[in-house]
Amino acid sequence: MSRVSLSRYLIEQTRSHNTPADLRFLIEVVARACKEISHAVSKGALGGVLGSMGTENVQGEVQKKLDVISNEILLEANEWGGHLAGMASEEMDNAYQIPGQYPKGAYLLVFDPLDGSSNIDVNVSVGTIFSVLRCPDKYVEQTGSLDEHAFLQPGTEQVAAGYAIYGPQTMLVLTLGDGVMGFTLDREMGSFFLTHENLKVPTSTAEFAINMSNQRHWEAPVKRYVDELLAGVEGPLNKNYNMRWIASMVADVHRILTRGGVFMYPRDGREPEKPGKLRLMYEANPMSMLIEQAGGAATNGTQRILDIQPESLHQRVAVFLGSKEEVERVTGYHQG
Repeated sequence: MSRVSLSRYLIEQTRSHNTPADLRFLIEVVARACKEISHAVSKGALGGVLGSMGTENVQGEVQKKLDVISNEILLEANEWGGHLAGMASEEMDNAYQIPGQYPKGAYLLVFDPLDGSSNIDVNVSVGTIFSVLRCPDKYVEQTGSLDEHAFLQPGTEQVAAGYAIYGPQTMLVLTLGDGVMGFTLDREMGSFFLTHENLKVPTSTAEFAINMSNQRHWEAPVKRYVDELLAGVEGPLNKNYNMRWIASMVADVHRILTRGGVFMYPRDGREPEKPGKLRLMYEANPMSMLIEQAGGAATNGTQRILDIQPESLHQRVAVFLGSKEEVERVTGYHQG
């Protein structure tokens, strides 16, 4: 049986689900950029790309060389195709305007160019997360520049979301709103091929992922929930749980999409004015769309993440996502 390439899958989606051709081209360009990032990541020290830049991004996080390289790759790959009205990235304070010499398109691309980049120097899986939105006409100004408010749409408005994970294999995990598909990069062929069809998150699980070192800063509902997980078969949940924590959101979510689990990055008492650590637009929203499309759930502890109305491009949010049973339990503790 012939293998289904990403290009073939997208063409068949255009035929069977009326996926617009320009969205198909956009996804192909993002995939091509991810292949280039994968190549840069895989060279490691040989490519002179490890270490820090000595600069900080808008969140005050130290930028790694590969953060900046990955950001440039995604901008350069996507700016000239005519599919986009604008882009936004974790690594840039403001929205990226499409240069004047290129045609503008109907979509907005939002991305975290290299998630988990603190893990690069220790050779642990990292990834690229992306989200695609439609650009409302009213935000394209007469001058041709784009108003940042164009991006501030709830996650329910995403038309596509996905991530690339750079690990033992490079994979692209994608949803166009009709299930979740996994494509593996065949390095000899230089193409992504469909290897994981209709990924599903099991409803129940016995694995959880959280940074336990922050335990003393957690709010009461999170403390209660994790205490119950740790109590195991003798506790109120009547089963033993395993903990996993890679500290790379892409890697942790990929494990959950592959075999189930619950991922938690709650708000905590260290910075009480912040609603969480992860970013809504280019981390929580795309991952929540993928998890929901795979049958899981994603909340901020009190409401569905995809329903949150963003107020700023780099807005933070608490995240509880994965197997529905556990997400509903911890969300219930917040509401109770």
